[in-house]
Order: sequence, then C-alpha cells, then structure tokens
Amino acid sequence: MKKIRKGDSVVLLTGRDKGKQGTVTAVLENKLVIEGVNIYKKSVKPNPAAGVTGGMIDKTMPVHISNVAVVDGNGKPSRVGIKLVDGKKQRFLKTTGATLSA
Repeated sequence: MKKIRKGDSVVLLTGRDKGKQGTVTAVLENKLVIEGVNIYKKSVKPNPAAGVTGGMIDKTMPVHISNVAVVDGNGKPSRVGIKLVDGKKQRFLKTTGATLSA
C-alpha cells in the first residue's frame, strides 16, 4: 500500500518550491506529479501535421516522494502510517491520528 496517493493534499519540504501546497495528480514509481508545483519551461517544435504551433510551454515535472509530506487538517505537514482496521490496511496521519480516505 502506497502512503501517498492521487488526490492527496501535500506540501513540498525541500527545493525551490519549498512550502508550496498542491494536490497529487499522478503517482509514478517513486515520484509524484503535483498540481502547480515544480513547473519548468519546455520548448516545443512546431508540428503542422499534429496541429502544434510550437514555442515555450509550462510543464509540471515530478518530485521525489521523499521531498513531500501530506497536509493534515491544521495545514501542517504530517507523516503517514498504516494500521490494520478490521483486517484491512488503513492510512492515518501521525500528527493527528485521523484516518485518510482510501
């Protein structure tokens, strides 16, 4: 069971976007794509056959999973734990003890 999933609210702990909050839009092997965080400029060549005009576009790049933390109800970063509830694994926040949605 992964501790951070798509749709979780997270905060960046390190890097140039330190402190920014966002929602996880994709989970890769050990990286996360977070909405509005770690945005880079990418140059795109024009391709008339595909209808692409070309130029500079903003692209959201992935962030390593160790550089983010889930945000609890108070807006503070929290670690995520896993416990068994009725024979099923359940994610919970270590700061408040609140359970996270599956």
